[in-house]
This record gives sequence, structure tokens and C-alpha cells, in this order.
Amino acid sequence: MNEKKRIAVLGAGVMGTGIGQTFAMKGHEVMMIYVYDDKLRAKPIETMTENLKILAENGVIEEAAIPEVIGRVRCTESLEEAAEFADVIFECIVENLAVKQDYFAKLDAMCKESTILATNTSAISVTEIAEKSIHKERIIGTHFWNPAYLVPLVEVIKTRYVAEDIVQETYDLLEKAGKCPVIVQKDVPGFLANRMQHALFREAISIVENEIATAEDVDKAIKYGFGMRLGVRAPMEVIDAGGTDLTYSIHEYLFPHIENSKEPSRLLKQKMEEGKLGFKSGEGFMKWSKEEIEKSQKDLLEGLIKVARALDRI
Repeated sequence: MNEKKRIAVLGAGVMGTGIGQTFAMKGHEVMMIYVYDDKLRAKPIETMTENLKILAENGVIEEAAIPEVIGRVRCTESLEEAAEFADVIFECIVENLAVKQDYFAKLDAMCKESTILATNTSAISVTEIAEKSIHKERIIGTHFWNPAYLVPLVEVIKTRYVAEDIVQETYDLLEKAGKCPVIVQKDVPGFLANRMQHALFREAISIVENEIATAEDVDKAIKYGFGMRLGVRAPMEVIDAGGTDLTYSIHEYLFPHIENSKEPSRLLKQKMEEGKLGFKSGEGFMKWSKEEIEKSQKDLLEGLIKVARALDRI
């Protein structure tokens, strides 16, 4: 008996393609569902093929395996076809609550009751996404991290309505697909990892804004300092290793001096108003040539592969 679930992905953009590739690499049949102008704009098969070539070049997979992986993937514009096919549907469309609600209501009406409906939203309440659907108990959050085929973490977000067996089934599916799922017990803004990531971003921007260090040195301090350690020993373990008493003493002294604003940084707003949008415009907090952008993107993929291999996570 084939235990592999049939996976459909709503949206063939970067995240959707990465999620589809993740499951195809693990032997699942995958159906990519085109939405909006995906059929004209997105090229999921071509993108997956290029991603797989990079993995092959870095010794993660055999090049001979690429056709077999791609052979498990097909595309459709039909929600009906996907609903009939899928055991699990991952939604990866525009971050718009009303649009997501409508799509989930449609899929909820079309799919067999055993089909799990999951959203990859990084910002919107999963509970609210489920509100227009009848079978709210089978709707769950699964927040992958980009690139989805390389970063192991997936946040499994509970809603007010989700059934515990759906949570467990989703967790098991992700774990068997080689991911590292974590359960977010409460459907709160930012879920789990983005809350921590953007707390760091807020302090990083504040350090630049207050001329404590340059943007370049902020990044160096993380890349060559505690950032190297985080993949091996993360905050809660660091606290226990050093002692809760030591951490309390540091926090008592330090917290009055670090950023606690509830509004986005004025400097960040100024950059945005000046059209300094980062890679999009060639300048943000730092200047970026086309060659530097391409190198940064290449370094990210190859660096993640090296880190994952070193930590036995790929």
C-alpha cells in the first residue's frame, strides 16, 4: 500500500514551487494549481529543475534523479481536478484575507472531508482564514520558510477550530518529508519564528539609526558571532547553560537600553519613502549592484546547503 499522500499546492510562485518540490523529492505525487496569471508568469517545473540542478551540483542529490522527481509533478488550472486529486492542499497565494477566505471556502466545499487544507501565510490569522468555511476543523497553518526545499522549519499553527488529529497528521506528514515541524499552540501575529526574527530586526535597525554601528557591522556581528551558534545552541538552551540567574541580571541591566518601540523605525520609513528598497532598487541600508545581488542569492543557497550538511539536516 502506498502511504505517500497526494499533495496539491495552490499557487505556483516561489514558495508554492519550493513546497511542491519538497514533497516531490520525498516521493509524493504533486499537483501545482495555477492561480491568477501563474500560467503565464510562473514556471514551477523549470524552477524546480534549476533548484534540483543546484542540489546536484552540490552533491545533495544525484543528477540522474532529477527526471524522476520532476516526473511526479503536474500542473492544472482546475480547482475541481485538484480537489479530486489531493489528500492535502497547501495554499500559497497573495497575502489578502478576503481572497484566502474565498479560496478556502471553495476548496472546503469541493474536497472530500478527509482532505487537509493548509495555509502557508506568514502574517494573517489562520483562524480568520477558516471563518467562511464549513469544515473549519481541517484547516491549519503550515508556515514554511524560504527556500522551502532547503530550510527544515515548518510552523504548524493551531486555530481555534482545528482538530487535534489534523494537527498530528500534518505534523507527521511534514516530519516524514524531512522537515522540522514545530507546533504553535496559539494563533498569534507573527506565529513563532517571525516574532523572534523581527524583534532582532527591530534592534538591528535601531543600532544603525542610533549610530552605534554601521549596517555592514551589524550583519558581521551576527554572521560571525552568535549567529554561528544559533543553529547548534539556540536561546532557551543558552539561557539554561549560562543560568537563569545570569540571564535575569543581564536583562535587568540591559532591557531599559534596548529598542522597545511599537511602531516601525523612522529610519526604515525614510528609506522606503526615498525609494531605497534594497535589492529591488539597488540600495536599502546598503548599496547593491546587480552582480552583488546575484552573488548574495547564490551564496544563500550554497551556504544553506553547507550549513544543512554540516549539521546533518539535509
